[in-house]
Amino acid sequence: MELAERGRSAVPRASGGVGSPASSAADPELSDVDPAVLKQCHAAAAACILEAGRQRADRAALSACLEECKLDRERIEQFCTEYQKNREALEELLGSIGRAPPHVTDVSWRLAYRIQTHELHRAYQPTYLLTLSTENSDAGSQPDLSFSCTMEQLQDLVGKLKDAAKSLERATQL
Repeated sequence: MELAERGRSAVPRASGGVGSPASSAADPELSDVDPAVLKQCHAAAAACILEAGRQRADRAALSACLEECKLDRERIEQFCTEYQKNREALEELLGSIGRAPPHVTDVSWRLAYRIQTHELHRAYQPTYLLTLSTENSDAGSQPDLSFSCTMEQLQDLVGKLKDAAKSLERATQL
């Protein structure tokens, strides 16, 4: 790993933000690091932080995990210190996301038929307006999801939903 060979820390800085990878313009120390390596390091650090927050890992557990990854003691201490500073905010953020994605509880649709348009090639084309009512078991009700599609897009969506239902049916039979 280039960051370890150069003696630089792969720990995200609190001032730089954890939400996006640092660019070479934002941090001159990273200007000579390959962007692909930097992106991989950022993804690994973010995954480590999120998993630690999800598991509510304490300093000892996080330190032991990082030691298994062969990080040196100084970097482990810096990482754990920053993690502890932001632990409560991270757990609060993860708690607001919920444990499961929303699921569809109802579908409503209507057919809209455009009679007049300024585009000649799209005149008189029916459009389906769909509204999916969703619910999240962790957070209660969610806002409805609305979108429009053509007949071909609607047929494609129905086909994909049927394929997904068949896949789930096969998975539950195993």
